[in-house]
Amino acid sequence: MSQSLFDRLNTLYLTGHAGPAPDLIDDWRVVPDGLRPAAVLIAITDRVGHGDGPGVLLIHRPSHMRAHPGQAAFPGGKIEPGELPVEAALREANEELGIDPAMVRVIGATDRYRTGTGYDITPVLAVVPEGLPIKPNPAEVAGWFEPPLSLLLDRRGHGWIEAEWNGQKGRTIEIVWQGHRIWGVTAAIIANLARRLAIADTA
Repeated sequence: MSQSLFDRLNTLYLTGHAGPAPDLIDDWRVVPDGLRPAAVLIAITDRVGHGDGPGVLLIHRPSHMRAHPGQAAFPGGKIEPGELPVEAALREANEELGIDPAMVRVIGATDRYRTGTGYDITPVLAVVPEGLPIKPNPAEVAGWFEPPLSLLLDRRGHGWIEAEWNGQKGRTIEIVWQGHRIWGVTAAIIANLARRLAIADTA
């Protein structure tokens, strides 16, 4: 794994998180009390020599799952008692995609995202090697894909769409790549990270 990607992302992360970020996106739904803590892993693949640069590991949830069936998501889930968000994100990525925690270089946690479905999600930014073996757990993952990081962070590709959930109507971010539709919570987390790193790029 090259040092350059980790070092660059780490510098952008530290600079972008040094103060408050403007216009971060919140969930459009009413956020209930008693949120359940959760964590997701934003795993950036260190793809050296690829024309489209580093990628980001995303999954599709199986259609039979109770929470967010069929949707694109980061690997992740509930934080167990006694766990830190980083520990939970690494554990879930291992359970869902077979990612060895020893192969993950963690940069740090980014902005928490509170959802109308009752979760307080901590996204954890990290770098993983190119060609990392991926072994999806069919009980939790219908498939996985790897869009370019540059595409996800390009705010020109973040479209707004109308959404409805349990009678609540609002607007949410949507990102489309090669037939994969990323929207809702996952797209909002990406959009917020893009805002943080954009601060660093202009600093």
